[in-house]
Amino acid sequence: MNHARVLRGGARIPARAPAATSRQQARTDATKRKLLVAAEQIFARDGFEAARLEDIAGLAGYTRGAFYANFQSKEDIFFALLERWVGQRISEVAALLAQQESPAKLLRALREHYAQITQDRRLALLSLEFKLFAIRHPEAHARLRARQRRLRASGGDLLRRIARVTDRTLPVSCTAAATGFGALSSALSLEHFVDPSMVSEQEIRRLLVVFFDAVLGSNPAK
Repeated sequence: MNHARVLRGGARIPARAPAATSRQQARTDATKRKLLVAAEQIFARDGFEAARLEDIAGLAGYTRGAFYANFQSKEDIFFALLERWVGQRISEVAALLAQQESPAKLLRALREHYAQITQDRRLALLSLEFKLFAIRHPEAHARLRARQRRLRASGGDLLRRIARVTDRTLPVSCTAAATGFGALSSALSLEHFVDPSMVSEQEIRRLLVVFFDAVLGSNPAK
């Protein structure tokens, strides 16, 4: 097949073959991934406001031109990073739902999930940056809120399943409970990173267990 494009006047320009297009897309995707990884590190290190595009591009091994070829602005890559972060968290929760067979195992897996999150310093800082950005930039608040709701809804689905199969009644909505778990784990991780002597990783795990048990209840609903 002759892959060509005819211009006005009869001139013919060879069209890019499908294989070449596929390779170009792969390179573009690889560039975006590297820029997102670099942005994650820079935003966690410097915060959104102080982060510079030059630093993000340089850390990824590219120029400002390469950055603008893939993202429109610092806010654009910030939202792309948020979207990836939310997608990863939702996938993790979905995996918990699919892998665990019993309610007890689901509950232990959920506890462990949040306990692991508290050990991720970069994740805790990024979560804080997302919230600060929403507060400081009201025009972007709705976009951030929509993504946050997706994340909490996935956690709420997991708690709803646990409550249903164990015949328990939560004192608050499943979404509120998931929000509380996330907020507590994030807050405890930040306190630990500021001063580990105030709350150890082991104590964080114990506090999460206490909170989980208080919200889920120790006895089935009557």
